[in-house]
Amino acid sequence: MAHLTGSERAAYVQDMFGRIAGRYNLMNRLMTGGQDLKWRRFVVAQARLKAGDRLLDLATGTGDIAFEALKAVPGIQVVGGDFSLPMMRVGRTLPNGERVGWTGADALNLPFPDATFDAITAGYLTRNVIDLPRMFAEQLRVLKAGGRLVLLDSSPPKDNLLKPFIEIHLRYVIPTLGRIVAGKNGADAYQYLPSSTQAFKTPEDLARLMREAGVQKVQFRTFMFGTMAVHWGEKA
Repeated sequence: MAHLTGSERAAYVQDMFGRIAGRYNLMNRLMTGGQDLKWRRFVVAQARLKAGDRLLDLATGTGDIAFEALKAVPGIQVVGGDFSLPMMRVGRTLPNGERVGWTGADALNLPFPDATFDAITAGYLTRNVIDLPRMFAEQLRVLKAGGRLVLLDSSPPKDNLLKPFIEIHLRYVIPTLGRIVAGKNGADAYQYLPSSTQAFKTPEDLARLMREAGVQKVQFRTFMFGTMAVHWGEKA
């Protein structure tokens, strides 16, 4: 699962999200105690959208961030890109689903011309990507000059007094919820998601990688005892 690399890892992640598509939103609410709604609003605020802007929401899944952006700034155009078609099929059935341009998209080879979007958002994409420099290069390519990039993802727990309790939540509580809510087809998914979190970059390391890739004015903010982070920056 989290130990997989290359195309094998990409194929596993694609299949995994397809299998849990129907219960994905419910599991997000349960795993985070509803806090994920606040994080998505923060993501949209950092995108600094205005009427008429074009937003690309990568790893859009069922469209949570895309819908939040449409709610915050009704006059924008939103494209939701994901390589999990079952997730997007669920999103299309939700209220305002017809307002999102759902598009099959590989984050390493985006199917859009250069300088297409005013902003890019992505929720829980980064830790699942097998080539981060390539991902950032593609995002910068399709952004307009001055465009904003905002990423939401989980972070490994910090070494402090809370770490043992957070690890219990990651290793036992989330997989148990996954088995109950998503059933046997989703059980391994909710083992993969916590393990991939623990193996991922720290917020500081991810910010450094963004700067090395050419993202300007990189900043980040952590949530939920440091286990979630929103990073943002812009194209020069």
